[in-house]
Amino acid sequence: MARPMGDMRTGYGETLVELGAVNKNIVVVGGDTTQSLKTSLFGDKYPDRFFNVGISESNVVSIAAGLALAGKVPFAGTYAAFIPGKCVDQIRNAIAYGNVNVKLVVSHGGLSVGPDGASHQQIEDYAITRAIPNMHVIVPADEIAARKLVYLVAEMHGTVYMRLARPKSALVYEKNGVDLKLGKSNTVRDGSDVTVIACGLMVPEAVEASDMLKKENGISCRVIDMFTLKPIDKDAIVKAARDTGAIVTAEEHNIYGGLGSAVAEVLVENYPTSMRRIGVKDTFGESGEHDELLAKYGLTANDIARTVQELVKEKKR
Repeated sequence: MARPMGDMRTGYGETLVELGAVNKNIVVVGGDTTQSLKTSLFGDKYPDRFFNVGISESNVVSIAAGLALAGKVPFAGTYAAFIPGKCVDQIRNAIAYGNVNVKLVVSHGGLSVGPDGASHQQIEDYAITRAIPNMHVIVPADEIAARKLVYLVAEMHGTVYMRLARPKSALVYEKNGVDLKLGKSNTVRDGSDVTVIACGLMVPEAVEASDMLKKENGISCRVIDMFTLKPIDKDAIVKAARDTGAIVTAEEHNIYGGLGSAVAEVLVENYPTSMRRIGVKDTFGESGEHDELLAKYGLTANDIARTVQELVKEKKR
């Protein structure tokens, strides 16, 4: 049975409108992609707090920094290929260096950008932003999580990078049943044989894989939504390693520097455990439809299930 679908970008735009009604200091800065990111909804409602600066991503970041220093709470963004892709210097020095209260919320991350091809498929952003001091890195699993997390980052002080997905995606959470906390993860499937730690669009794939493994192989697979990559939930990772003895990570990102690397860092320092990383294997993507690209680069529920089975077999030897 097909699961309900959601649109993270619409959730983001509508949540900004809701926040703008209660917090007059919230402003939005965009880079000629405001229709696509749905931030134009905020602009329609609050035109005096909306700034579309055109195809000038470095200015998006710098203007947002200035607004934050003037006491505003700016949400700024465009496509992930451009932020952080074109303006790491501004992110590092104008925002993160002073821990300035800017929320960078981008869309079109990962391979799921699809036909736009490698130039627009940002698969290095977790690594880039995770390495910058003071940066919080957040990757919602679905529209419902995105709405909740936008509220949470609006309430906190500090620099945030949040990646949203372009395509509609299966819902992981129920509308009124999600209780997320920044810096913590959320277990969406319990299990005792192995743990899959995923983020973003890989969370619904991991949930599907867990259901398949239980039904077809009798494997009890825990699934953790690691929606905050930095600061990462070390306690949940170590607990999963102790409880299940095997870890698989899944991300729509290069296997270097992202979620898999972050989890491996925790494990090697605290509780070394057998693990595998599912992600883009250090290559650029290409043009194609979302589902085709996930299949070609090994990012589907079937790929996760197959990797889990191999790791569980090794664990039993």
